[in-house]
Amino acid sequence: MIDIYSMRAKLCNNDIQATNIKIRQSKKLTRSSKMCFYPQVLQPMYRTRIIIFLVLAATVLSWSGMNRINAAVLDETIRVAIVKSASKVTVDGDGLLVTNETGEALVLSFPAIVKPVKEGLLVEGKLYRVLTFSASSAVYVNNKPYRGLAELSVADKGILVVNQLPLEEYLVGLINCEISSAWPIEAVKAQAVIARTYALNRKMARINSPYHLESSVIDQVYEGCLIEDSRSRRAVIETEGEVLTFGGSIIQAFYHSSCGGRTEASENVWGASLPYLKGVDCQYCLTSQTATTWEYKIQLKEIEERLVSYGHKVSGLYDIKPGAINSRGRLKQVALLTSKGASTVSGEQFRKAVGYGVIKSTRFTLKNSKNEITFSGSGNGHGVGLCQWGAKQRALDGFGCGEILSYYYPGTELKKLSDIR
Repeated sequence: MIDIYSMRAKLCNNDIQATNIKIRQSKKLTRSSKMCFYPQVLQPMYRTRIIIFLVLAATVLSWSGMNRINAAVLDETIRVAIVKSASKVTVDGDGLLVTNETGEALVLSFPAIVKPVKEGLLVEGKLYRVLTFSASSAVYVNNKPYRGLAELSVADKGILVVNQLPLEEYLVGLINCEISSAWPIEAVKAQAVIARTYALNRKMARINSPYHLESSVIDQVYEGCLIEDSRSRRAVIETEGEVLTFGGSIIQAFYHSSCGGRTEASENVWGASLPYLKGVDCQYCLTSQTATTWEYKIQLKEIEERLVSYGHKVSGLYDIKPGAINSRGRLKQVALLTSKGASTVSGEQFRKAVGYGVIKSTRFTLKNSKNEITFSGSGNGHGVGLCQWGAKQRALDGFGCGEILSYYYPGTELKKLSDIR
């Protein structure tokens, strides 16, 4: 990931999609009115901590054998923003425990509808600054199930919902959002390691923030426990606590869907040069043309509108010309020809303004025909770090998880988190 701006490899066939639908259906919980525990027994300052402990303990005990994640590893938690600036949030689930900002347990009817007001959160006619929902199985937020806790507060002119849960459980839910767990298991394990590494790096960088990660392509795509399965859990368990390091520190483990032949150097995207992100040759993703090559047609007028909405001063755009190409085969700049003269914009900024769904990578050519631009390219995402489709092919070729990771992040070491703390 992540690539801050990567587009993700999605589930690759209808059979997997059908399987995921069955998983969703099997997870559905019976809805009814519930009451919360501990109304007048526990001291307020200890209630939230005890509730968190009970939730995590129940989660650990509910798995057995190969499905059990080491309890010590569960001590590492992560906070993920799953809803931002919402005008309304619906919360539901079985056996929910609810507390307010002081740790006082509350009695609510479910589903509970929470709305933001000037003074805080409004639910059932009462005001709160913070509401925390937890359950041993799952908390449903806007009909999506999440493990751990859901913390609601007011921020950015709406409701912010943060899902706090054990890091390893977060990874189990993430796998099928980023790739397909049906891929070769060594590729799935590699995804588990880099997602864990990326999450911990972001956690350290944002330690004082309300949350550590976004749940979108801004960080890592995460949809809760909706599409967990046994293979994603297996990949997380078999790489339990493993992270990539360089010089003893956890790396910035960016990744992307497909590179189109060569991965990109970090300095060409974000300006910061990292020794383990200089770019490597990668012909592996080219074996899947549907995942690598793309074409998109769009009117010049629409391109101009998108550029203007992103703050670029463009008026009367009549043509676009590709600029210089960097050492990794990607466009450094794009020339914009307008009625008021020519200007240039970096390839990454152009891609961001026009849209990642339109221009899937900066490895592209273009053609102007009657004020309609046809973009033709290869690769999907910013191209930095691990190439997900390349990792899949390397696994098919017999490479193990460690070999895949050392290829895309040269000079790094795979270590247990417990060994570097």
